[in-house]
Amino acid sequence: MSYFTTLQDDFSIKAPMKERYDEILSENALRFVQELHLKFNEERKQLLSARKQLQKKIDQGFLPGKNEDTASVRLDDWKVGPIPADLQDRRTEITGPVDRKMVINAMNSGAKVFMADFEDATSPTWDNCMQGQINLFDAIRRQIDFTAENGKSYALGEEIATLKVRPRGWHLEEKHLQINEENISASLFDFGLYFFHNAKYLLENGSGPYFYLPKLENHLEARLWNKVFIHAQELLDIPIGSIKVTVLIETILGALEMEEIIYELRDHLSGLNAGRWDYIFSVIKKFRNNRAFILPDRGLVGMNAPFMSSYAQLLVQICHKRGAHAIGGMSAFIPAKDEAINKMAFEKVAKDKQLEASIGYDGTWVAHPFLVPVAREEFDKYLTSKTHQKYVLRKDLKIETADLLDVYIPGGKITQEGVITNIEIGIRYIESWLRGIGAAALNNLMEDAATAEISRAQIWQWLHHEKVNLDNGQEFNLEYYQKTLDTIVAQLQKEGAEGNRFAEAIEIFNELVISDEFPEFLTLKAYDKLN
Repeated sequence: MSYFTTLQDDFSIKAPMKERYDEILSENALRFVQELHLKFNEERKQLLSARKQLQKKIDQGFLPGKNEDTASVRLDDWKVGPIPADLQDRRTEITGPVDRKMVINAMNSGAKVFMADFEDATSPTWDNCMQGQINLFDAIRRQIDFTAENGKSYALGEEIATLKVRPRGWHLEEKHLQINEENISASLFDFGLYFFHNAKYLLENGSGPYFYLPKLENHLEARLWNKVFIHAQELLDIPIGSIKVTVLIETILGALEMEEIIYELRDHLSGLNAGRWDYIFSVIKKFRNNRAFILPDRGLVGMNAPFMSSYAQLLVQICHKRGAHAIGGMSAFIPAKDEAINKMAFEKVAKDKQLEASIGYDGTWVAHPFLVPVAREEFDKYLTSKTHQKYVLRKDLKIETADLLDVYIPGGKITQEGVITNIEIGIRYIESWLRGIGAAALNNLMEDAATAEISRAQIWQWLHHEKVNLDNGQEFNLEYYQKTLDTIVAQLQKEGAEGNRFAEAIEIFNELVISDEFPEFLTLKAYDKLN
Protein backbone atom coordinates (compact mmCIF):
# COMPACT_ATOMS: atom_id res chain seq x y z
CA MET A 1 0.00 0.00 0.00
CA SER A 2 3.02 2.30 -0.09
CA TYR A 3 1.87 3.68 -3.44
CA PHE A 4 -1.34 5.08 -1.97
CA THR A 5 -2.10 8.61 -0.96
CA THR A 6 -2.91 8.89 2.75
CA LEU A 7 -6.67 8.96 3.29
CA GLN A 8 -7.58 12.56 4.04
CA ASP A 9 -10.31 14.04 6.23
CA ASP A 10 -11.88 15.62 3.13
CA PHE A 11 -12.92 12.19 1.87
CA SER A 12 -16.64 11.83 2.68
CA ILE A 13 -19.37 9.22 2.25
CA LYS A 14 -22.76 10.92 1.95
CA ALA A 15 -25.02 7.90 2.35
CA PRO A 16 -26.07 5.37 5.01
CA MET A 17 -23.64 2.59 5.89
CA LYS A 18 -25.59 -0.66 6.02
CA GLU A 19 -24.59 -4.22 6.82
CA ARG A 20 -21.32 -5.26 5.08
CA TYR A 21 -20.83 -1.90 3.36
CA ASP A 22 -17.76 -1.40 5.54
CA GLU A 23 -16.25 -4.55 3.95
CA ILE A 24 -16.44 -2.94 0.52
CA LEU A 25 -15.58 0.55 1.74
CA SER A 26 -12.62 -0.52 3.84
CA GLU A 27 -9.90 2.02 4.49
CA ASN A 28 -7.52 0.44 1.99
CA ALA A 29 -10.23 0.19 -0.68
CA LEU A 30 -11.08 3.86 -0.16
CA ARG A 31 -7.42 4.80 -0.39
CA PHE A 32 -7.23 2.87 -3.66
CA VAL A 33 -10.18 4.63 -5.32
CA GLN A 34 -8.99 7.96 -3.92
CA GLU A 35 -5.65 7.40 -5.64
CA LEU A 36 -7.39 6.70 -8.96
CA HIS A 37 -9.55 9.80 -8.58
CA LEU A 38 -6.70 12.15 -7.75
CA LYS A 39 -4.56 10.84 -10.59
CA PHE A 40 -7.13 10.57 -13.41
CA ASN A 41 -10.23 12.66 -12.73
CA GLU A 42 -8.91 15.87 -14.30
CA GLU A 43 -8.11 14.09 -17.54
CA ARG A 44 -11.57 12.54 -17.51
CA LYS A 45 -13.15 15.99 -17.24
CA GLN A 46 -10.98 17.32 -20.05
CA LEU A 47 -12.13 14.51 -22.32
CA LEU A 48 -15.77 15.25 -21.51
CA SER A 49 -15.14 18.91 -22.33
CA ALA A 50 -13.66 17.84 -25.68
CA ARG A 51 -16.88 15.91 -26.39
CA LYS A 52 -18.85 19.13 -25.99
CA GLN A 53 -16.54 21.07 -28.27
CA LEU A 54 -16.85 18.48 -31.02
CA GLN A 55 -20.63 18.45 -30.59
CA LYS A 56 -20.72 22.18 -31.28
CA LYS A 57 -18.94 21.57 -34.60
CA ILE A 58 -21.32 18.76 -35.52
CA ASP A 59 -24.31 20.97 -34.65
CA GLN A 60 -22.95 23.44 -37.20
CA GLY A 61 -22.89 20.82 -39.95
CA PHE A 62 -19.50 19.12 -39.53
CA LEU A 63 -19.47 15.42 -40.46
CA PRO A 64 -16.72 13.45 -38.71
CA GLY A 65 -14.61 10.91 -40.53
CA LYS A 66 -11.43 8.90 -40.16
CA ASN A 67 -8.79 10.56 -37.98
CA GLU A 68 -5.84 11.43 -40.21
CA ASP A 69 -3.54 11.74 -37.20
CA THR A 70 -3.95 8.04 -36.46
CA ALA A 71 -3.63 6.69 -40.01
CA SER A 72 -0.43 4.81 -39.11
CA VAL A 73 -2.30 2.82 -36.46
CA ARG A 74 -4.77 1.61 -39.08
CA LEU A 75 -1.99 0.76 -41.55
CA ASP A 76 0.55 -0.89 -39.24
CA ASP A 77 0.63 -4.63 -38.52
CA TRP A 78 -0.11 -5.36 -34.87
CA LYS A 79 -2.32 -7.64 -32.75
CA VAL A 80 -3.91 -7.64 -29.31
CA GLY A 81 -2.15 -9.41 -26.47
CA PRO A 82 -2.84 -13.00 -25.34
CA ILE A 83 -6.43 -13.78 -24.39
CA PRO A 84 -7.03 -16.05 -21.35
CA ALA A 85 -8.52 -19.52 -21.75
CA ASP A 86 -11.81 -18.63 -20.07
CA LEU A 87 -12.41 -15.83 -22.60
CA GLN A 88 -11.74 -17.92 -25.71
CA ASP A 89 -15.26 -19.35 -26.10
CA ARG A 90 -17.84 -16.57 -25.82
CA ARG A 91 -20.59 -17.90 -28.07
CA THR A 92 -23.33 -16.84 -25.66
CA GLU A 93 -23.18 -14.03 -23.13
CA ILE A 94 -25.94 -12.93 -20.80
CA THR A 95 -26.20 -9.44 -19.37
CA GLY A 96 -28.20 -7.93 -16.57
CA PRO A 97 -28.21 -5.96 -13.32
CA VAL A 98 -26.18 -6.80 -10.25
CA ASP A 99 -28.96 -7.80 -7.85
CA ARG A 100 -28.38 -11.06 -5.99
CA LYS A 101 -30.99 -13.22 -7.74
CA MET A 102 -29.92 -12.05 -11.20
CA VAL A 103 -26.25 -12.72 -10.48
CA ILE A 104 -27.02 -16.32 -9.45
CA ASN A 105 -29.41 -17.03 -12.33
CA ALA A 106 -27.13 -15.48 -14.94
CA MET A 107 -24.08 -17.39 -13.77
CA ASN A 108 -26.13 -20.62 -13.81
CA SER A 109 -27.76 -19.85 -17.17
CA GLY A 110 -25.49 -21.93 -19.40
CA ALA A 111 -24.06 -18.82 -21.01
CA LYS A 112 -20.29 -18.70 -21.41
CA VAL A 113 -20.03 -15.17 -19.97
CA PHE A 114 -22.13 -13.06 -17.62
CA MET A 115 -21.72 -9.30 -17.89
CA ALA A 116 -22.72 -7.88 -14.51
CA ASP A 117 -23.94 -4.41 -15.38
CA PHE A 118 -23.51 -1.39 -13.12
CA GLU A 119 -24.44 0.82 -16.08
CA ASP A 120 -27.53 0.71 -18.31
CA ALA A 121 -29.26 -2.21 -16.56
CA THR A 122 -28.79 -0.89 -13.01
CA SER A 123 -30.44 2.15 -11.48
CA PRO A 124 -27.49 3.64 -9.55
CA THR A 125 -29.04 4.02 -6.13
CA TRP A 126 -26.49 3.83 -3.35
CA ASP A 127 -27.89 0.50 -2.18
CA ASN A 128 -27.90 -0.99 -5.71
CA CYS A 129 -24.26 -0.06 -6.21
CA MET A 130 -23.10 -1.28 -2.82
CA GLN A 131 -25.19 -4.45 -2.81
CA GLY A 132 -23.93 -5.15 -6.34
CA GLN A 133 -20.32 -5.05 -5.14
CA ILE A 134 -21.19 -7.39 -2.25
CA ASN A 135 -23.04 -9.77 -4.58
CA LEU A 136 -20.11 -10.04 -6.98
CA PHE A 137 -17.64 -10.43 -4.09
CA ASP A 138 -19.74 -13.35 -2.80
CA ALA A 139 -20.32 -14.93 -6.22
CA ILE A 140 -16.61 -15.00 -7.01
CA ARG A 141 -16.00 -16.85 -3.74
CA ARG A 142 -19.03 -19.14 -4.25
CA GLN A 143 -20.62 -17.94 -1.04
CA ILE A 144 -23.70 -16.42 -2.64
CA ASP A 145 -27.28 -17.61 -2.14
CA PHE A 146 -30.74 -16.07 -2.19
CA THR A 147 -34.19 -16.95 -0.87
CA ALA A 148 -37.20 -15.34 -2.57
CA GLU A 149 -40.37 -14.23 -0.79
CA ASN A 150 -42.10 -17.42 -1.98
CA GLY A 151 -39.44 -19.50 -0.23
CA LYS A 152 -37.61 -20.59 -3.37
CA SER A 153 -33.83 -20.84 -2.86
CA TYR A 154 -31.11 -19.98 -5.34
CA ALA A 155 -27.43 -20.98 -5.29
CA LEU A 156 -24.60 -21.40 -7.76
CA GLY A 157 -24.30 -24.66 -9.69
CA GLU A 158 -21.12 -26.51 -10.59
CA GLU A 159 -20.62 -24.88 -13.99
CA ILE A 160 -20.91 -21.13 -14.03
CA ALA A 161 -20.35 -18.34 -16.53
CA THR A 162 -17.11 -16.36 -16.65
CA LEU A 163 -17.71 -13.00 -14.99
CA LYS A 164 -17.21 -9.64 -16.68
CA VAL A 165 -18.23 -6.34 -15.09
CA ARG A 166 -19.42 -3.16 -16.78
CA PRO A 167 -18.68 -0.01 -14.75
CA ARG A 168 -20.59 3.17 -15.46
CA GLY A 169 -19.42 5.43 -18.30
CA TRP A 170 -16.96 8.32 -18.14
CA HIS A 171 -19.81 10.87 -18.15
CA LEU A 172 -21.32 9.65 -14.87
CA GLU A 173 -20.43 10.54 -11.28
CA GLU A 174 -21.08 8.87 -7.93
CA LYS A 175 -22.60 11.57 -5.73
CA HIS A 176 -22.42 9.52 -2.53
CA LEU A 177 -18.62 9.49 -2.42
CA GLN A 178 -16.81 12.82 -2.52
CA ILE A 179 -13.17 13.84 -2.46
CA ASN A 180 -12.41 17.49 -1.77
CA GLU A 181 -16.18 18.07 -2.00
CA GLU A 182 -16.16 16.73 -5.56
CA ASN A 183 -18.14 13.68 -6.69
CA ILE A 184 -15.93 10.76 -7.65
CA SER A 185 -16.11 9.40 -11.20
CA ALA A 186 -18.66 6.57 -11.24
CA SER A 187 -16.34 4.69 -13.61
CA LEU A 188 -13.44 4.78 -11.16
CA PHE A 189 -15.75 4.00 -8.23
CA ASP A 190 -17.26 0.88 -9.84
CA PHE A 191 -14.02 -0.34 -11.38
CA GLY A 192 -11.84 0.50 -8.39
CA LEU A 193 -13.87 -1.24 -5.70
CA TYR A 194 -14.41 -4.37 -7.77
CA PHE A 195 -10.76 -4.58 -8.88
CA PHE A 196 -9.36 -3.92 -5.41
CA HIS A 197 -11.38 -6.66 -3.72
CA ASN A 198 -11.39 -9.34 -6.42
CA ALA A 199 -8.49 -9.10 -8.88
CA LYS A 200 -5.97 -11.20 -6.95
CA TYR A 201 -8.53 -13.79 -5.90
CA LEU A 202 -9.72 -14.23 -9.49
CA LEU A 203 -6.18 -14.64 -10.81
CA GLU A 204 -5.30 -17.14 -8.10
CA ASN A 205 -8.35 -19.20 -9.05
CA GLY A 206 -7.90 -19.48 -12.80
CA SER A 207 -9.72 -16.42 -14.06
CA GLY A 208 -9.03 -12.70 -13.93
CA PRO A 209 -10.40 -9.16 -13.59
CA TYR A 210 -12.48 -8.83 -16.77
CA PHE A 211 -14.52 -5.79 -17.77
CA TYR A 212 -16.78 -4.27 -20.39
CA LEU A 213 -16.21 -0.58 -21.18
CA PRO A 214 -19.23 1.51 -22.24
CA LYS A 215 -19.84 4.56 -24.44
CA LEU A 216 -16.28 5.39 -25.51
CA GLU A 217 -16.24 8.06 -28.23
CA ASN A 218 -12.59 8.03 -29.30
CA HIS A 219 -9.17 6.50 -28.76
CA LEU A 220 -8.16 9.12 -26.18
CA GLU A 221 -10.95 7.94 -23.89
CA ALA A 222 -9.66 4.39 -24.37
CA ARG A 223 -6.13 5.61 -23.62
CA LEU A 224 -7.31 6.99 -20.28
CA TRP A 225 -8.79 3.61 -19.34
CA ASN A 226 -5.48 1.99 -20.26
CA LYS A 227 -3.62 4.38 -17.96
CA VAL A 228 -6.06 3.51 -15.17
CA PHE A 229 -5.50 -0.21 -15.74
CA ILE A 230 -1.70 0.07 -15.68
CA HIS A 231 -1.71 2.15 -12.51
CA ALA A 232 -4.24 -0.09 -10.75
CA GLN A 233 -2.20 -3.21 -11.53
CA GLU A 234 0.99 -1.54 -10.33
CA LEU A 235 -0.67 -0.45 -7.09
CA LEU A 236 -1.70 -4.01 -6.25
CA ASP A 237 1.44 -5.65 -7.67
CA ILE A 238 -0.54 -7.49 -10.35
CA PRO A 239 1.12 -8.30 -13.70
CA ILE A 240 0.38 -5.72 -16.41
CA GLY A 241 -2.07 -7.19 -18.89
CA SER A 242 -3.99 -9.23 -16.31
CA ILE A 243 -7.01 -6.99 -16.85
CA LYS A 244 -8.94 -7.96 -19.99
CA VAL A 245 -11.67 -5.77 -21.44
CA THR A 246 -14.27 -5.81 -24.15
CA VAL A 247 -15.19 -2.39 -25.49
CA LEU A 248 -18.76 -1.70 -26.50
CA ILE A 249 -18.83 0.10 -29.83
CA GLU A 250 -22.06 1.89 -29.08
CA THR A 251 -21.31 5.39 -30.36
CA ILE A 252 -21.01 6.50 -33.96
CA LEU A 253 -17.76 8.33 -33.14
CA GLY A 254 -16.36 5.19 -31.51
CA ALA A 255 -17.21 3.23 -34.66
CA LEU A 256 -15.04 5.63 -36.67
CA GLU A 257 -12.07 4.83 -34.38
CA MET A 258 -12.48 1.12 -33.72
CA GLU A 259 -8.92 0.22 -34.68
CA GLU A 260 -7.46 3.08 -32.67
CA ILE A 261 -9.51 2.06 -29.61
CA ILE A 262 -8.24 -1.51 -29.90
CA TYR A 263 -4.67 -0.23 -30.31
CA GLU A 264 -4.78 1.92 -27.16
CA LEU A 265 -6.01 -1.05 -25.13
CA ARG A 266 -4.18 -3.79 -27.06
CA ASP A 267 -2.42 -5.28 -24.02
CA HIS A 268 -5.71 -5.40 -22.12
CA LEU A 269 -8.26 -5.96 -24.88
CA SER A 270 -10.06 -9.20 -25.69
CA GLY A 271 -12.78 -7.95 -28.01
CA LEU A 272 -15.36 -5.43 -29.19
CA ASN A 273 -19.13 -5.67 -28.84
CA ALA A 274 -21.77 -4.27 -31.20
CA GLY A 275 -23.84 -2.27 -28.71
CA ARG A 276 -26.65 -1.75 -31.16
CA TRP A 277 -29.23 0.11 -29.06
CA ASP A 278 -26.89 2.77 -27.70
CA TYR A 279 -25.40 3.02 -31.18
CA ILE A 280 -28.80 4.02 -32.63
CA PHE A 281 -29.21 6.53 -29.81
CA SER A 282 -25.74 7.93 -30.51
CA VAL A 283 -26.53 8.48 -34.19
CA ILE A 284 -29.65 10.46 -33.27
CA LYS A 285 -27.87 12.39 -30.53
CA LYS A 286 -24.75 13.36 -32.43
CA PHE A 287 -26.59 14.45 -35.57
CA ARG A 288 -29.74 15.72 -33.90
CA ASN A 289 -29.73 19.01 -35.79
CA ASN A 290 -29.10 17.43 -39.20
CA ARG A 291 -32.31 16.63 -41.08
CA ALA A 292 -30.56 13.89 -43.06
CA PHE A 293 -30.32 11.84 -39.83
CA ILE A 294 -34.03 11.71 -38.96
CA LEU A 295 -34.76 8.05 -38.25
CA PRO A 296 -38.08 6.19 -38.59
CA ASP A 297 -39.82 4.19 -35.86
CA ARG A 298 -37.25 2.49 -33.64
CA GLY A 299 -38.79 -0.89 -34.52
CA LEU A 300 -37.68 -0.35 -38.13
CA VAL A 301 -34.06 0.42 -37.24
CA GLY A 302 -32.81 -3.15 -37.12
CA MET A 303 -29.58 -4.84 -38.11
CA ASN A 304 -30.84 -5.13 -41.68
CA ALA A 305 -30.87 -1.35 -42.05
CA PRO A 306 -27.94 -0.56 -44.40
CA PHE A 307 -26.03 1.69 -41.97
CA MET A 308 -26.46 -0.82 -39.13
CA SER A 309 -25.37 -3.72 -41.33
CA SER A 310 -22.26 -1.78 -42.37
CA TYR A 311 -21.35 -1.10 -38.75
CA ALA A 312 -21.93 -4.72 -37.73
CA GLN A 313 -19.81 -6.17 -40.52
CA LEU A 314 -17.01 -3.64 -40.14
CA LEU A 315 -16.69 -4.53 -36.45
CA VAL A 316 -16.08 -8.20 -37.35
CA GLN A 317 -13.51 -7.31 -39.99
CA ILE A 318 -11.53 -5.01 -37.70
CA CYS A 319 -11.65 -7.31 -34.65
CA HIS A 320 -10.44 -10.36 -36.54
CA LYS A 321 -7.75 -8.39 -38.33
CA ARG A 322 -6.33 -7.52 -34.90
CA GLY A 323 -6.86 -10.91 -33.21
CA ALA A 324 -9.80 -9.80 -31.05
CA HIS A 325 -13.22 -11.35 -30.53
CA ALA A 326 -16.29 -9.78 -32.14
CA ILE A 327 -19.37 -10.08 -29.92
CA GLY A 328 -22.86 -9.45 -31.30
CA GLY A 329 -25.66 -7.31 -29.94
CA MET A 330 -28.46 -7.72 -27.43
CA SER A 331 -31.66 -9.70 -27.93
CA ALA A 332 -34.00 -8.13 -25.41
CA PHE A 333 -36.92 -10.58 -25.52
CA ILE A 334 -38.08 -12.08 -22.23
CA PRO A 335 -40.56 -14.91 -21.48
CA ALA A 336 -44.28 -14.22 -21.71
CA LYS A 337 -47.27 -16.19 -20.42
CA ASP A 338 -48.53 -16.46 -24.00
CA GLU A 339 -46.77 -19.36 -25.75
CA ALA A 340 -47.51 -17.83 -29.15
CA ILE A 341 -45.53 -14.75 -28.15
CA ASN A 342 -42.69 -16.95 -26.90
CA LYS A 343 -42.64 -18.88 -30.18
CA MET A 344 -42.41 -15.63 -32.12
CA ALA A 345 -39.61 -14.43 -29.82
CA PHE A 346 -37.64 -17.67 -30.35
CA GLU A 347 -37.96 -17.29 -34.11
CA LYS A 348 -36.85 -13.64 -34.13
CA VAL A 349 -33.89 -14.30 -31.85
CA ALA A 350 -32.81 -17.35 -33.85
CA LYS A 351 -32.91 -15.32 -37.07
CA ASP A 352 -30.94 -12.48 -35.49
CA LYS A 353 -28.27 -14.80 -34.07
CA GLN A 354 -28.02 -16.76 -37.31
CA LEU A 355 -27.27 -13.50 -39.11
CA GLU A 356 -24.55 -12.59 -36.61
CA ALA A 357 -22.93 -16.02 -36.73
CA SER A 358 -23.04 -16.05 -40.54
CA ILE A 359 -21.09 -12.80 -40.89
CA GLY A 360 -18.35 -13.97 -38.52
CA TYR A 361 -19.26 -12.98 -34.98
CA ASP A 362 -17.69 -15.08 -32.23
CA GLY A 363 -20.59 -14.76 -29.80
CA THR A 364 -23.63 -12.75 -28.89
CA TRP A 365 -25.74 -11.24 -26.09
CA VAL A 366 -29.11 -12.14 -24.60
CA ALA A 367 -31.03 -10.56 -21.74
CA HIS A 368 -32.66 -13.64 -20.19
CA PRO A 369 -31.67 -17.28 -19.45
CA PHE A 370 -34.73 -18.27 -21.53
CA LEU A 371 -32.82 -17.24 -24.68
CA VAL A 372 -29.41 -18.76 -23.97
CA PRO A 373 -30.15 -22.12 -25.69
CA VAL A 374 -31.64 -20.36 -28.73
CA ALA A 375 -28.59 -18.17 -29.24
CA ARG A 376 -26.16 -20.98 -28.49
CA GLU A 377 -27.79 -23.29 -31.05
CA GLU A 378 -27.26 -20.78 -33.86
CA PHE A 379 -23.62 -20.22 -32.97
CA ASP A 380 -22.99 -23.95 -32.50
CA LYS A 381 -23.90 -24.45 -36.17
CA TYR A 382 -21.02 -22.21 -37.23
CA LEU A 383 -18.49 -22.83 -34.48
CA THR A 384 -18.94 -26.63 -34.22
CA SER A 385 -15.84 -27.72 -32.24
CA LYS A 386 -14.10 -24.33 -32.56
CA THR A 387 -14.17 -21.64 -29.88
CA HIS A 388 -14.36 -18.61 -32.19
CA GLN A 389 -14.40 -17.51 -35.84
CA LYS A 390 -11.35 -15.25 -35.94
CA TYR A 391 -10.24 -17.01 -39.12
CA VAL A 392 -13.15 -15.21 -40.85
CA LEU A 393 -11.25 -12.10 -41.96
CA ARG A 394 -13.80 -10.54 -44.37
CA LYS A 395 -11.01 -9.14 -46.56
CA ASP A 396 -13.54 -8.65 -49.36
CA LEU A 397 -15.46 -6.11 -47.29
CA LYS A 398 -15.17 -2.46 -48.37
CA ILE A 399 -17.00 -0.20 -45.95
CA GLU A 400 -16.34 3.53 -45.95
CA THR A 401 -17.27 6.33 -43.56
CA ALA A 402 -20.10 7.29 -45.90
CA ASP A 403 -21.68 3.85 -45.38
CA LEU A 404 -21.81 4.45 -41.62
CA LEU A 405 -23.28 7.94 -42.01
CA ASP A 406 -25.96 7.19 -44.61
CA VAL A 407 -28.93 6.36 -42.39
CA TYR A 408 -31.58 6.09 -45.10
CA ILE A 409 -33.77 3.03 -44.51
CA PRO A 410 -35.86 1.84 -47.47
CA GLY A 411 -39.50 1.74 -46.41
CA GLY A 412 -38.79 3.62 -43.21
CA LYS A 413 -41.67 5.62 -41.77
CA ILE A 414 -42.85 7.31 -38.61
CA THR A 415 -46.17 5.96 -37.39
CA GLN A 416 -48.70 6.83 -34.72
CA GLU A 417 -47.87 3.51 -33.04
CA GLY A 418 -44.18 4.43 -33.07
CA VAL A 419 -44.90 7.75 -31.38
CA ILE A 420 -47.05 6.10 -28.71
CA THR A 421 -44.44 3.39 -28.09
CA ASN A 422 -41.64 5.92 -27.64
CA ILE A 423 -43.59 8.09 -25.20
CA GLU A 424 -44.97 5.19 -23.20
CA ILE A 425 -41.70 3.23 -23.00
CA GLY A 426 -39.73 6.37 -22.15
CA ILE A 427 -42.01 7.28 -19.25
CA ARG A 428 -42.41 3.74 -17.96
CA TYR A 429 -38.67 3.15 -17.99
CA ILE A 430 -37.84 6.42 -16.21
CA GLU A 431 -40.48 5.61 -13.58
CA SER A 432 -38.93 2.18 -13.07
CA TRP A 433 -35.43 3.68 -12.88
CA LEU A 434 -36.54 6.19 -10.23
CA ARG A 435 -37.80 3.25 -8.14
CA GLY A 436 -34.36 1.66 -8.38
CA ILE A 437 -35.07 -0.84 -11.19
CA GLY A 438 -32.73 -0.35 -14.15
CA ALA A 439 -33.82 -3.35 -16.24
CA ALA A 440 -37.57 -3.06 -16.76
CA ALA A 441 -39.76 -5.76 -18.30
CA LEU A 442 -42.08 -3.85 -20.64
CA ASN A 443 -44.19 -5.39 -23.42
CA ASN A 444 -42.21 -8.67 -23.39
CA LEU A 445 -38.90 -6.84 -23.81
CA MET A 446 -36.18 -6.08 -21.29
CA GLU A 447 -35.83 -2.32 -21.59
CA ASP A 448 -32.76 -0.59 -20.19
CA ALA A 449 -31.38 2.93 -20.35
CA ALA A 450 -30.23 2.49 -23.96
CA THR A 451 -33.65 1.67 -25.39
CA ALA A 452 -35.27 4.42 -23.30
CA GLU A 453 -32.69 6.85 -24.67
CA ILE A 454 -33.73 5.98 -28.23
CA SER A 455 -37.38 6.60 -27.32
CA ARG A 456 -36.90 10.08 -25.88
CA ALA A 457 -34.27 11.05 -28.49
CA GLN A 458 -36.59 10.20 -31.37
CA ILE A 459 -39.41 12.29 -29.91
CA TRP A 460 -36.99 15.22 -29.48
CA GLN A 461 -35.69 14.79 -33.04
CA TRP A 462 -39.16 14.61 -34.59
CA LEU A 463 -40.31 17.65 -32.61
CA HIS A 464 -37.33 19.86 -33.41
CA HIS A 465 -37.38 19.55 -37.18
CA GLU A 466 -40.08 21.26 -39.21
CA LYS A 467 -42.66 19.29 -41.16
CA VAL A 468 -41.87 15.81 -39.91
CA ASN A 469 -44.92 13.82 -40.98
CA LEU A 470 -46.34 10.51 -39.87
CA ASP A 471 -47.18 7.93 -42.51
CA ASN A 472 -50.85 8.98 -42.30
CA GLY A 473 -49.99 12.55 -43.29
CA GLN A 474 -50.31 13.98 -39.78
CA GLU A 475 -47.59 16.52 -38.98
CA PHE A 476 -45.71 15.65 -35.82
CA ASN A 477 -45.65 18.89 -33.86
CA LEU A 478 -45.88 20.05 -30.25
CA GLU A 479 -49.68 20.04 -30.30
CA TYR A 480 -49.84 16.44 -31.56
CA TYR A 481 -47.19 15.36 -29.06
CA GLN A 482 -49.05 16.98 -26.16
CA LYS A 483 -52.34 15.37 -27.16
CA THR A 484 -50.72 11.95 -27.37
CA LEU A 485 -48.90 12.49 -24.08
CA ASP A 486 -52.16 13.43 -22.34
CA THR A 487 -53.82 10.21 -23.52
CA ILE A 488 -50.91 8.09 -22.28
CA VAL A 489 -50.72 9.95 -18.96
CA ALA A 490 -54.44 9.34 -18.35
CA GLN A 491 -53.90 5.61 -18.84
CA LEU A 492 -50.83 5.54 -16.59
CA GLN A 493 -52.72 7.32 -13.82
CA LYS A 494 -55.45 4.68 -13.93
CA GLU A 495 -53.05 1.78 -13.53
CA GLY A 496 -50.51 3.40 -11.23
CA ALA A 497 -49.84 1.28 -8.16
CA GLU A 498 -49.22 2.75 -4.74
CA GLY A 499 -45.75 4.27 -4.46
CA ASN A 500 -45.35 4.81 -8.18
CA ARG A 501 -43.27 7.73 -9.45
CA PHE A 502 -45.11 8.41 -12.70
CA ALA A 503 -45.59 12.11 -11.93
CA GLU A 504 -41.82 12.66 -11.73
CA ALA A 505 -41.15 10.40 -14.71
CA ILE A 506 -43.64 12.31 -16.87
CA GLU A 507 -42.06 15.60 -15.83
CA ILE A 508 -38.56 14.35 -16.66
CA PHE A 509 -39.59 12.86 -20.01
CA ASN A 510 -41.42 16.02 -21.02
CA GLU A 511 -38.45 18.20 -20.12
CA LEU A 512 -36.13 15.91 -22.09
CA VAL A 513 -38.14 16.10 -25.31
CA ILE A 514 -39.27 19.74 -25.38
CA SER A 515 -35.98 21.29 -24.24
CA ASP A 516 -34.38 23.51 -26.90
CA GLU A 517 -31.02 21.95 -26.08
CA PHE A 518 -30.68 18.19 -26.35
CA PRO A 519 -29.90 16.71 -22.89
CA GLU A 520 -26.90 14.38 -23.35
CA PHE A 521 -28.17 11.53 -21.17
CA LEU A 522 -31.48 10.99 -19.43
CA THR A 523 -29.62 9.42 -16.51
CA LEU A 524 -27.85 12.72 -15.87
CA LYS A 525 -31.19 14.49 -15.80
CA ALA A 526 -32.82 11.93 -13.51
CA TYR A 527 -29.89 11.19 -11.16
CA ASP A 528 -30.61 14.09 -8.81
CA LYS A 529 -34.10 12.70 -8.20
CA LEU A 530 -32.80 9.23 -7.43
CA ASN A 531 -33.07 8.22 -3.76
